[in-house]
Amino acid sequence: MTHTKADKSTIQKILIPVIAVTILLLMVAWLAGSFNEKVSPGLNNKISAAKIEQQKIYTLVASKNTIFEPVAASLEAKQATIISARILARIEKINSRAGDLVKKGDLLIQLEQNDLQSQVLQAKQTVNAMQARVKEAKQNFDRAVELFKTKLVSEFELDKNRASYQTIHAELTAAQQAFSQAQTTLSYATLIAPIDGRIVDRFAEPGDTAQPGVKLLSLYNPLSLRVEAQVREQLALTLSNGQEIEIELPSVNKTIMGEIEEIVPAANTGSRSFLIKARITYHENLLPGMYARMLIPAGEQIQLTIPAINVAHVGQLDFVWLNVDGKIQRRFVRLGKEKNGRVTVISGLMAGDEIITP
Repeated sequence: MTHTKADKSTIQKILIPVIAVTILLLMVAWLAGSFNEKVSPGLNNKISAAKIEQQKIYTLVASKNTIFEPVAASLEAKQATIISARILARIEKINSRAGDLVKKGDLLIQLEQNDLQSQVLQAKQTVNAMQARVKEAKQNFDRAVELFKTKLVSEFELDKNRASYQTIHAELTAAQQAFSQAQTTLSYATLIAPIDGRIVDRFAEPGDTAQPGVKLLSLYNPLSLRVEAQVREQLALTLSNGQEIEIELPSVNKTIMGEIEEIVPAANTGSRSFLIKARITYHENLLPGMYARMLIPAGEQIQLTIPAINVAHVGQLDFVWLNVDGKIQRRFVRLGKEKNGRVTVISGLMAGDEIITP
């Protein structure tokens, strides 16, 4: 029997869609896992095959733990100072930049002092001149006293010489004070470090004009760093001077101990909080202004913790194996922070549960 061209064309039109649909169905079945080996629901073979009596069982026990409330804080320097000029003068030299370590008494800034030195010299010469006049007036007065004893001068002349001597002596005292003041003003041209410390910032350059009260340098003592925080009044009232508290330093990933050294005895009316200052030990990587957290004790709570090795994971889910009436059961749990090999249980377990180590 022969097929015409029309019959073959019809068969092709029918077969092609059927083949395409068949291939599509096979692909869908493959993606759905129809050709994979099926595993019936149940426990992990390792766990289910093991006998409970051969497993290490940990009985969960509740414990009381202190609750700590983290309070945002910052590092501040107890000893910090701003260097500024007390006179109007041009800056000749600055010996320090930000980050430099300085010792107490080190020269930081030298101001122009030619005019001031001239004033000191002028005041000195005035003192010398007044000392000569006082010497002369004293001799005249002594001579008048001797002549008055012999009745060669009148009492009027004696009083006149005495008044002249006293006036010139007062002028000498004023000249000496002017000389001392000129020396003091000259000393203002040399700015020295008042404390041992580190330069924080530099606000002027040589050639600038220093004005009284305008900051030129700032520095602090690294050994005087402490942590300061505004603590809400209910917590602040439970604290006392000398009490030790934990302090977290996220930037250097450290937790250190601090000692409360000052509680400002007045609340901030805006936030209803008290300023708490805690002393800390010196750490090389700490700088003023860094962020910290004070962990303030805020009561106690019942807490469950389990060894971290008892926790198994499926993706982002955590679970443990339990002994429930002699049978092994898997239970998903919600966990908190891990510390010293133990992890806090938030939900999923209760005291008395028997956990099996896989």
